[in-house]
Amino acid sequence: MPSKKKQPIDTQIVEMKLSELHPFKNHPFKVLDDELMQQTIDSISQVGVLSPTVVRPDPDGGYEIISGHRRLHACEAAGLETMPVIVKDLTDDEAVIFMVDSNLQRENILPSERALAYKMKMEALKHQGKRQKETLDPPGPKSWSVEKLSADGGDSPTQVKRYIRMAELVPELLLKVDNKEMAVRPAVEIAYLTQEEQQGFLDAMDYSQNTPSLSQAQRIRKLSQNGACTVEAMREIMSEEKKSELDKISFDTDEIKKYFPRSFTPRQMYNTIIKLLDNWMKKRQQKQER
Repeated sequence: MPSKKKQPIDTQIVEMKLSELHPFKNHPFKVLDDELMQQTIDSISQVGVLSPTVVRPDPDGGYEIISGHRRLHACEAAGLETMPVIVKDLTDDEAVIFMVDSNLQRENILPSERALAYKMKMEALKHQGKRQKETLDPPGPKSWSVEKLSADGGDSPTQVKRYIRMAELVPELLLKVDNKEMAVRPAVEIAYLTQEEQQGFLDAMDYSQNTPSLSQAQRIRKLSQNGACTVEAMREIMSEEKKSELDKISFDTDEIKKYFPRSFTPRQMYNTIIKLLDNWMKKRQQKQER
């Protein structure tokens, strides 16, 4: 009778102690105790872990999680001692790319998570490119890498570049973007400031109790380029009355695209919103006439 062929290590599912697992270094995706986490805990408590976590051996001991940080947290909360995993033998760059690609498929991703993840994957792609002796364009995100990040992540190349730049923000400013206290476009401009200047900008925001418009952020970036980016100068700009913003209402595409099919262009989104408002106004008029 012929012997059974042994499965390669990266296709076997094994049961592993939670104590042997630890998070991916600089993992950019947050593990939150929110409603979705509670649903995951309840599911695991009732039917177990349906999808194995992907890990890789750590030379310093144990295993590093590549994909499945939320599942590990849910298993710990559910009181389990082990969970199913698939062990993959990956290089550092391969692990980063696998980790980012696995998590970018989630529906709810914070701007800071996407920014840091794109930056990590960009650096991994650059390392791989150097090893393969590819010819790369000079400074800034390399075009071939940006195109790949765009194709894999679902954002346009321009938006990918914005997110990568936004990753240069200090944590306090990234949190303001996540909390919708600052829009993505102004945040990208502020990300060109030095870390010291960014700390000064936080002071200016607090002083003025304002969030920056794109125009203000661009002017503050220009101050930095000219070596004149003082806290006082930023306070003055941030304290200005934004008359133009009183005369119009604008939406950041990232804030509203979740309501539309992925194929919709900004113009299609705009037309749909206007149509919905027209219908809403007609219904109001009909009610008033009754």
